Amino acid sequence: MSMSVLFCADPLDPRGVERHFAREASVVRDLGGVAAVVDHGALQHGDPESAVQKVPHGLGAAWYRGWMVTGVEYESLAKALESRGVTLITRPEDYRRAHELPGWLEVFDGLTPQSVWLPLSVGEIPDPQSLAELVTPLPAGRAIIKDYVKSRKHEWDEACFVPDLRDTEALHRTTRRMLELQGEFLSGGLVVRAFEPYRTEEARVWWIDGEPVFVGPHPDSPRAHAEPALEEVGSAVRRLGCRFITTDLAQREDGAWRVVEVGDGQVSDLPSSVDPADLYEQFPG
Repeated sequence: MSMSVLFCADPLDPRGVERHFAREASVVRDLGGVAAVVDHGALQHGDPESAVQKVPHGLGAAWYRGWMVTGVEYESLAKALESRGVTLITRPEDYRRAHELPGWLEVFDGLTPQSVWLPLSVGEIPDPQSLAELVTPLPAGRAIIKDYVKSRKHEWDEACFVPDLRDTEALHRTTRRMLELQGEFLSGGLVVRAFEPYRTEEARVWWIDGEPVFVGPHPDSPRAHAEPALEEVGSAVRRLGCRFITTDLAQREDGAWRVVEVGDGQVSDLPSSVDPADLYEQFPG
């Protein structure tokens, strides 16, 4: 296998793979691939040239596999790697399309909760009237507040869940708190999604070139088992047209399988309960 994967480096051992990804790197090597490292911290601090110093020159096509990066950071990583003869298999525009909700929402229309979004700068808080106008297209009732990539679900009542969207004061209070807690790590802006009750834990489906190559648990419920219906979701994945993505699916109380989240597969977490070989053996050589 000629697969090359760029993992995040261990901050305490810059030539080694970060411990969280060590099992995956071992599998890549066992399969005959190359596991190289990039400095995630340097990338976050705006120094992509330093971030790629330990990537071998002329490595060719490679996947990134590590902690989340912004669209801007991913693009800077791609450019720095090109100067070393390395090309990221997932193009920057495809990374952003799968990683940020506005990029994938339209393709999954009808398969995922209704949503609206508003681009925001760090520190920007929309006023109550602007929020009331933003959510007008959504049905009255419960909703989830998040940014383009992540929610504050561990601060559920404080910064994530809104019991009634028509309660503008509660909507504004929850939005403000979510944006305050995200701080400088805000991704893109505000997203408001209609709340849907599910009767199963989420399953994470990994897709390569439009095909489901592995179905496993979500990291939040690593021991759960589910067998989601994939036909409609697969059609949407193929329309999206990205090389390597994940879809988190859960069964709604009426029995319909719903897309809870879409993500770029390079930065989607693989639960510790999963054998990485089950995924990496499906990668194209």
